[in-house]
Amino acid sequence: MSIPIRFPIGLLLAMSLCACGRSEPPAISFSAEVMPILQSRCGECHAPGQPGDEASGLSFVDYDSVMAGTRFGPVVVAGDSFGSTLVVLVEGRADPAIAMPHGEKDKLLASEVTTLRAWIDQGAQNN
Repeated sequence: MSIPIRFPIGLLLAMSLCACGRSEPPAISFSAEVMPILQSRCGECHAPGQPGDEASGLSFVDYDSVMAGTRFGPVVVAGDSFGSTLVVLVEGRADPAIAMPHGEKDKLLASEVTTLRAWIDQGAQNN
């Protein structure tokens, strides 16, 4: 008779252990994590009146400007970091002539790209 009692307890324990391994990653904050990356690494050129803004219409002054993208289209596709132009450019998956940042500027750190990707994959929220 002890088998029926142990089986449900063991099953519940196994199910709870599986559920623990599926925790959601912490939400990435646009204002606290993403915007500082964009402003420090991209803002010098992508601000109103600067070369990046003049060439593409892309400005990183606030959330709305990031989501507006360029005059050629959006650079962020919420939920799709792999297909978002912003990530394609900073990962160097585009033509080297348009990879970001340009010239002698240091490329983004892997951790910075990971933050951008996670924010986009989480829905590119204005948080």
